[in-house]
Amino acid sequence: MDIVIIAAVIAVVVLAVAGGLLVSRRGRQAPPPPSDTARTAPPAATARGEADEDTTTVAEEERRGIEDVSLPASAEARAEAEAETAAPPPAPPVEVPEPAAGRLVRLRARLSRSQNTLGKGLLALLSRERLDDDTWEEIEDTLLTADVGVAPTQELVGRLRERVRVLGTRTPEELRALLREELLTLVGTDLDRSLHTEGGVSEEGEELPAVMLVVGVNGTGKTTTTGKLARVLVADGRSVVLGAADTFRAAAADQLQTWGERVGARTVRGPEGGDPASVAFEAVREGIAEGADVVLVDTAGRLHTKTGLMDELGKVKRVVEKHGPVSEVLLVLDATTGQNGLVQARVFAEAVDITGIALTKLDGTAKGGIVVAVQRELSVPVKLVGLGEGADDLAPFEPEAFVDALIA
Repeated sequence: MDIVIIAAVIAVVVLAVAGGLLVSRRGRQAPPPPSDTARTAPPAATARGEADEDTTTVAEEERRGIEDVSLPASAEARAEAEAETAAPPPAPPVEVPEPAAGRLVRLRARLSRSQNTLGKGLLALLSRERLDDDTWEEIEDTLLTADVGVAPTQELVGRLRERVRVLGTRTPEELRALLREELLTLVGTDLDRSLHTEGGVSEEGEELPAVMLVVGVNGTGKTTTTGKLARVLVADGRSVVLGAADTFRAAAADQLQTWGERVGARTVRGPEGGDPASVAFEAVREGIAEGADVVLVDTAGRLHTKTGLMDELGKVKRVVEKHGPVSEVLLVLDATTGQNGLVQARVFAEAVDITGIALTKLDGTAKGGIVVAVQRELSVPVKLVGLGEGADDLAPFEPEAFVDALIA
């Protein structure tokens, strides 16, 4: 019995020793990794207030929803943001056109090359040893070929024959001086070729700008001439507002606006296919509001054979005149069309009162006599001539420079 008791006690002791070893072995294992909250907890040395503040911040961050988190912007979004914040492109520099006075003199060499046939042909015929009837007929043919016209040609030949017979001038210098004098008489040196750029005053005492209408057939370079004319006016110190009343061609309004931007002139335009008269009216109204010196209106090109279009041109003029009188109506003619240009001029003169003529492409034809013919046809002076494609190749017409170019 004692032996059984002793064995039981030994067994209990052995179990107790084994349990103690197991507990001590577990106590030596590494502690578990701290949780996220434990990692963000402040050290024990931190003040109580700081610990509470950090804990509150962590709690607020844990409570934020996905809509509260800002995602990185995409490349497209960044590009749009940069475009919105980017500075606007600088405006194109305003050009300063060269002075209009004396342009034709500076362009005389170009004019003389294109009109060389007329001047040289006349001088060669007049320099013959014997001026018989056949020679005078050749002189007439030369003038007619240059589009001088029948009546002016007969007048010129008659005066030349008389003066050569009476004065007996035969040297090249004398013949050139004689021909120059007669051509100047034919072209006309006493005509008013100035552009009327002086405005008026309304019945209410409001200052009005000068209004210029530019008319002509399609293809004569009307819109380009209008843009170049704006440069002529700006070069003379005038402020200009452009009216794009050619509403049938969107390109015409764009083209005119480009011309205006180059010299700092604003362009008034309307919807494509809109009423040209309303655009012209609005342009004049804007010119009055801005205190501009000149309002330059580019009308739609039209065929001289279309009665309805010509009536519409008259309407444009009447609507504009509600503001005040029209200062100039310039007809643009292509010098290369010759006698056909006279037919166009005649019809336009019936629709509106033409006050001046702008001859384009005069550098591309030897038929400079159209200057004389169109003036005789309309009793209206040529005021401007186009002598090239350059921006400043539209020149005020100067009879002396023109005749000198013919016989240079």
